[in-house]
Amino acid sequence: MSNQYVEMGLTAPVNVTWEVTYACNLTCIHCLSDSGTKKNSELTTAASQCVIDTLAEQKVFQFNIGGGEPFMRPDFLDLMDYAHTKGMVTCISTNGTLIDEEIARRLDHKQVYIQVSLDGATPESNDAIRGKGSYKKVIKALECMKKRDIEVSVNTVLTRLSYPQLDDLVKLAGDFGAKLRVSRFRPSGRGKASWNELNVSKQQMIDFSHWLDRHLGVSTGDSFFSVTTEERRTLGLNMCGACKLTCCISPEGGVYPCAFLQEPEFKAGKLPQDSFADLWKHSPVFRSFRELEIKSCESCQRFHLCHGGCPAIAYHTQRKLGIPDPECLANCVQVKPLKTLI
Repeated sequence: MSNQYVEMGLTAPVNVTWEVTYACNLTCIHCLSDSGTKKNSELTTAASQCVIDTLAEQKVFQFNIGGGEPFMRPDFLDLMDYAHTKGMVTCISTNGTLIDEEIARRLDHKQVYIQVSLDGATPESNDAIRGKGSYKKVIKALECMKKRDIEVSVNTVLTRLSYPQLDDLVKLAGDFGAKLRVSRFRPSGRGKASWNELNVSKQQMIDFSHWLDRHLGVSTGDSFFSVTTEERRTLGLNMCGACKLTCCISPEGGVYPCAFLQEPEFKAGKLPQDSFADLWKHSPVFRSFRELEIKSCESCQRFHLCHGGCPAIAYHTQRKLGIPDPECLANCVQVKPLKTLI
């Protein structure tokens, strides 16, 4: 990140990830936030509306809404509608198990995009990660949304279980008029305990990079910039956007660099009490991420493709920032088993 960019920066993030609740009706073994039970300290409806007002005033374009499971929150659809009245786009990440015909009707809106999680192309493979019966419920949700032509993507986390089924998942998504999105597994939340068991091998990561080259219609967001090839460079962000283009708000209003770094040392402040504009511009935490340099990567021929990769994985596996992404194709750093680090 150049000094010029750090000095100029953006006056506000382009989008913000907002985890609206810890409550979830599933207990996925790779959950990034260890969700399951609602906490009394979660933002109230009134406080949530204040957060929406604040970000709308800052011209934030999009909310990436997750949890927990957003639809577990009784006022969620009303909050979604409130954000739309402020001109904001909502991209909702959901496990899909609670979406029925009525909820699909509420989601039939030009400012809504839905991302439904599915971690296998069969009940056996998906339910091993997301819980018994979840596959069948997700398929019903996809059917409900297909009837209304709602823009949907099917999201799968790349693990040793989902890796062999990627081709089948592409077809499954296509059958419902959806695209496949593959997300990177990160060892946060419950993922800390399942990292060693579920994370793909080094060879699988290399093979996955080649698979992506053959499936340019599959999206990855910015989660796989460390395995990006030249052919996919123009399809998405090629660097970590935390504190530069985006940030995360927790169910309690905590402001963090990203959803995978909701650790006490990375908390920049709390909404709605603190000024979001001040946090974004002046928070020491955010400044440190904007100034983060991975010197050992700068001479690499792939640096223009990944800019050092994902700081969250570096932190959770090595307990420090400023080091290369351990799964970068060029570095392939051998990390210690995570159980020795938690």
